[in-house]
Amino acid sequence: MARALISVVIPTLNAEAALGPCLGSLGEGLALGQIREVIVSDGGSRDGTLELAEMAGAERVSGAASRGGQLRRGCAMAGGEWLLVLHADSVFAEGWAQVVLDHLAQGSDQAGYFRLRFRAKGIAPRMVAGWANWRARVFGLPYGDQGLLIRRSLYDAIGGYDDIPLMEDVALARRLKGRLVSLPAVITTSADRYRKDGWLRRSLTNFLTLMRYFSGTDPEKLVRGYGKGS
Repeated sequence: MARALISVVIPTLNAEAALGPCLGSLGEGLALGQIREVIVSDGGSRDGTLELAEMAGAERVSGAASRGGQLRRGCAMAGGEWLLVLHADSVFAEGWAQVVLDHLAQGSDQAGYFRLRFRAKGIAPRMVAGWANWRARVFGLPYGDQGLLIRRSLYDAIGGYDDIPLMEDVALARRLKGRLVSLPAVITTSADRYRKDGWLRRSLTNFLTLMRYFSGTDPEKLVRGYGKGS
């Protein structure tokens, strides 16, 4: 039997509460024999994140808290032909595994991302998710909370994730220009940060952070205003 093609890579930092549902949503892929391994790349969690990952059978790697660096370490460990990169608070909606299977069956070399939805009700969550999906489709700039499915050879060819604490997803997406497609499956993400900061304020912060990054501001400076997370 051919070995499963996909290595799942998840960066974590004190993500115990979120990680369980994320790992649970991978069940479809396991059932279809797609997932070779799950790698949790931790940035120094002080809760039960690593214990939970161990109980779930995930491989673990630890290092400094920098999402780009964590992703780089996790992807370096991966043995799959394809990488599936997820945030710890991301949860797949039903049907995602067949969509991924179809993409792989096409023999496509293009990377894919998923349609974002927040686990929250109301017009604000729908508008913010709609903007994110539009931005990804029109400008080719999906964020990390939309997931990333990428062939390992393509990931290596473009240099992988930069070891930076913020905008590592945008940096990679820019190098993937013309080689990113939207996959017709939904991935849901936490709305906690938006609830805490306010939907408008958090959206503006994200937009201004992106503009500052495009203007050349060092990600080490950007992260101070943005706030650190898993």
